[in-house]
Formats: sequence, C-alpha cells, structure tokens
Amino acid sequence: MSTRAPSSWISMFLEAQAAELGAATNTLLAYGRDLKDFDEWLARQSRTFDEVQRADVEAYLIFCDAQGLAKSTRARRLSAVKQLYRFAFEEGLRTDNPAIQISGPGHTKGLPKILSIEEVDRLLSASRSAGRTETDRQRNTCLMELLYATGMRVSELVGLPVSATRGDPRLLLIMGKGGKERMVPLSPDARSALALWITLRDASEAARAAKKLPASKFLFPSRSKEGHLTRHRFYLLIKEISVAAGVDPSKVTPHTLRHAFATHLLAGGADLRAIQTMLGHADIATTEIYTHVLEARLSELVLDHHPLSETAKRKPSNGA
Repeated sequence: MSTRAPSSWISMFLEAQAAELGAATNTLLAYGRDLKDFDEWLARQSRTFDEVQRADVEAYLIFCDAQGLAKSTRARRLSAVKQLYRFAFEEGLRTDNPAIQISGPGHTKGLPKILSIEEVDRLLSASRSAGRTETDRQRNTCLMELLYATGMRVSELVGLPVSATRGDPRLLLIMGKGGKERMVPLSPDARSALALWITLRDASEAARAAKKLPASKFLFPSRSKEGHLTRHRFYLLIKEISVAAGVDPSKVTPHTLRHAFATHLLAGGADLRAIQTMLGHADIATTEIYTHVLEARLSELVLDHHPLSETAKRKPSNGA
C-alpha cells in the first residue's frame, strides 16, 4: 500500500490553473472539491493518484452514478479528473494519462478563446510602456514578444535559462514537458527585444556580482523561491498589459497568447505538423483543435459579412 503523498498533486494543479489559465476563484474551488472527492474515494480503495488506471476512473464514475449525482455533476467531476491527469502527464508526474479516452455524460469540449492579430499587436505595443522602470519595461516587452513568437507554455517562458538565449539566436532551444527539447524560430522583433533585455539583465547581474551576490542562471531572474519570475506574477502582469492595451482582460492569459501563436500561424498557411512541433504537442490530435478554431472564425466572418447571410441582412447598410 502506497503513501498518500500524491494528493499534493491537487495543490500543484490548482496553482497551475490559476497562473497559466487564469481560472476564477469559484472554478478553482470547484476543481478542489471534485478532486478531493476523487482522492477520498481512492483512499478507500487504497490507491493514490500515481497508481490510477483507466479502470479506476471508470469505477469512480460508476460510484458517482450510484450516488444519484446529476449528469452535470458527474461530467464536471470527470472533467476535473481528466484535467488533473493531463497536467500530471505534461509535468512529467506520470508517463501516461489514464483518463484520456474516457468520455462522460454531456461532456462537450469548448474551443479555446482566440485573440485577433490586431489585439495581439495592441498587447505587444502596450508591453513597451508597462513597468515603472526602463528595466521593467524591457523585461515585459521581451516576455510578451517571446511568448507570441514561440507559443511557449508560461512555465517554459519564465524558467528559460539565459544560456539558451546567448548569441542573438535565430532558433531557441526550449526544454518542454517531460524533459523533451524542441527548437522554435524567433521573429526579428523577438530577437531585438531579447538582445535589449539581455544587455540590461547582464548589467544588473554584474552589479549583484560586485556585491558578492550569487549569479542567476535564468533569463528572467527574481527574488522568488524559484529564482525566476513566477507564473502567477506573469499572469498578473499580462492582465495589467491587457487593460493598458484596451483588450478585454477576460480574453487574455498566457495560454491565450499560445493559442494566438498557433491559430495565426495556421491562418497564415503553416503546416499543422510544424505547429505541433513548435508547441511541443506529443499528439497531433491536440494540435488539431486549432483547425476547429480557424473554421469557427471563418464561419463567423461569413455569417457577419456575406451579403446573403441573415446576419449581414440585419445589419444597417452605409449610404443605402
């Protein structure tokens, strides 16, 4: 019988949901309640999160059904379990996802929120004046340019080692989930922002060295316990930038910039396999969600602007 240590996965998962996706407090509380219920059920089976197999998840759903829980409640609990194991797989806590092929009652997967190119341009522009000092502004510009240019996960971005960015790189080596490396090209704007930031960062590090303080190995060092800018701080920062840019803050998270990177590449004619490689997706099926995003956007454009559509007919014409 194993210890109950993997229960700490819940707090790790909730922290990531808050920092990377901007999950609301009520959503986090709901995830916490649902995962605690699953954990308590596992404890009665003398099982832990790291031992769970597909049959265990299915048995838990049968247990929930036998309790007379509503279909919506059962679907929500399965969603929480599936997201926990997706997180565990991506973080390298497990080498498989026991819940990936399980479908639940009334479960429908929504499309990710998307940002237009014009909205991203406004965010990038606003980042150049976000911050109290020139150093802050250059750091924030570099963060935003790198995020949009590469589609990195926020954990990959804030944890970038400075050694990976030396020498004005055309390609950036990113250490992804499970220790997998991938190469992602940098745009000229991202390379320029990176070069300016490294100059200021190195000057700051030299001042620290003069005071006999230890050097940082990170591109974005901070006084946090991790030694680099935290995911949570960057989440708050990107919200501040969205307000300054006049972009709805509810639409903007580090993850929606990752979505924007993929969607805009696809719309520009990029190959789906290339996008999969740059995002670090293990399965092409994960990347295919962006084809649905693009299709939905194109359908919306047709409905809004085609002269024969009912939506367009209802809009007042100019000068008619």
